[in-house]
Amino acid sequence: MKFDTGDTAWVLACTALVLLMTPALALFYGGMVRAKNVLSTFMHSFFAIGVVTIAWVVVGYSLAFAPTRGGFIGGFDHLFLRGVGLEAKGTIPHLLFMAYQLMFAIITPALISGAFAERMKFSTYALFTLLWSLLVYCPVAHWVWGPGGWLASRGALDFAGGTVVHLTSGASALVLAKMLGPRLGWPGRKAPPHNLTMTMLGAGLLWFGWFGFNAGSALAANQVAALAFVNTHVAAAAGALAWAAVEWIRHGKPSSLGLASGLVAGLVAVTPAAGFVGPMAAIGIGLAAGVVCYGGVQLKGRFGFDDALDAFGVHGVGGALGAALTGLLAAKAWNAAGQDGLLLGNASLAFEQLVAIAAAAGWAVIGSIAILKLLDRTIGLRAAKDDEQEGLDLSHHGEAAYAHAEAGSRALPSHAAEMAADREDESAVARATLAADL
Repeated sequence: MKFDTGDTAWVLACTALVLLMTPALALFYGGMVRAKNVLSTFMHSFFAIGVVTIAWVVVGYSLAFAPTRGGFIGGFDHLFLRGVGLEAKGTIPHLLFMAYQLMFAIITPALISGAFAERMKFSTYALFTLLWSLLVYCPVAHWVWGPGGWLASRGALDFAGGTVVHLTSGASALVLAKMLGPRLGWPGRKAPPHNLTMTMLGAGLLWFGWFGFNAGSALAANQVAALAFVNTHVAAAAGALAWAAVEWIRHGKPSSLGLASGLVAGLVAVTPAAGFVGPMAAIGIGLAAGVVCYGGVQLKGRFGFDDALDAFGVHGVGGALGAALTGLLAAKAWNAAGQDGLLLGNASLAFEQLVAIAAAAGWAVIGSIAILKLLDRTIGLRAAKDDEQEGLDLSHHGEAAYAHAEAGSRALPSHAAEMAADREDESAVARATLAADL
C-alpha cells in the first residue's frame, strides 16, 4: 500500500495521546494513595515508560509482531528493530506502527500497580515489570494482533486492547494482591485518598488520551476511527453516570471517586468493541460497565484481597465484560472487517470471545505467579514493615511529595534538605526586596 500523509499524521497524534495516558494514570492512582506514598505511586508509571520502552525496541516488538512461530509467539526477525524502518506498514511507516504499539505495552504493566500500591519493593516492581512485559504481554499481543496469532486466526475480536491490555493487567493485579497480602492494618485501618482533585484530573486526562487508544487503533484517519472516537466518548459518559447512580441509590449521594471510576470502567469495557459496534451499543456497554465494575470492586471486601486502587475490579472485570459484550453486539454493518455477534445470529463469535477471555486471563495468571515466585525466592516481594509504615516515598526514594506530608521519623536526606534551605533563602530575599519596594 502507498503512504497516506493523513493517516500518518493521525497515528502520530494518537501515539502521543496514548503515551499521555501513563502520566495520567500516575495522577489517577497517585491521588488515591496516602500522601506518604504518592511519589512511589508516580514512579510505578514513569519507570514503566523507561524500562518497557527499551525492552520493546530491543526484543518485545519482535516477540509480539514478527512472523509467528506456531501462532503463539513472534520470532526474532525484528530483534533490535531489524527490518523496522520507514517502509510502509499499511499506509503508515513501519517505525510509527512500532511506536504506537509501544505505548500500549507501556501502560499495561503500569495498570497493574494499582493492586500493590503502598507495599511492594521498588526493586521487585522494576524486575517484575520487565519480565511481565516480555513473558506475558508480548505473547498475548501476538495471539490477538500479531501476524498468524492463534486467537486472531480463530476469529476473536479485540479492537484496541480489552483482552491484551485490560484483562491481562487486571488478572495479574488480582494475583499480586493475593500474593503480597494486604497493606498493614487493612481493612480495619482506613487509608483514604489524599488528593481526589489529582485523581479527577488524572481521570480527565485518561478520557482525553483514550481517544488515541481506541480511535487510533483504526491505524488510519477514516470512518472506523470516527466510529471508535464516538463510541469511546459515549461509553465513558454512560459508565460515569451508571456508577454514580449506583452510589446514589445505595449511599444517598454520588462521589467524585465513583464518577471517575465509572468513566474509566466505561472506557475499559468499550475498548475491545470500539470499532465493531454502533454508538447505541456503546452506551449499553458503558452502562453495563458502570454497574458490573462497581460490583467487581466490592469483591475485594467479600473475598479479602487488598486490590488497593481497584485494578482488578475495573480493568480485569471491565476487560472481560467488554470482550464478552463484543461477541454479542458486534455488527459488520458498522465495520466490514469485523463480524456479526450473537444478537445478529453468529454464536461462534460469542464463543471465540469467551475462549480469548479464558486464554488471556489464564496466561496472565500463570505468568504472574511464576514471575512472582521467582522474585520472592531471590529478592523478596514486599517492602519491610518499617518502610511501609514510614511510607515508600522516603524509605524507597528518599523524597517527600509535600512539606506537610506523612514523613515518618526519618529526616529528609541531605541533598533534599539543602534544596529546601536554598528555597527558604530565595524566599527570604524575595520578602526583603518586596519590603524595600513598599
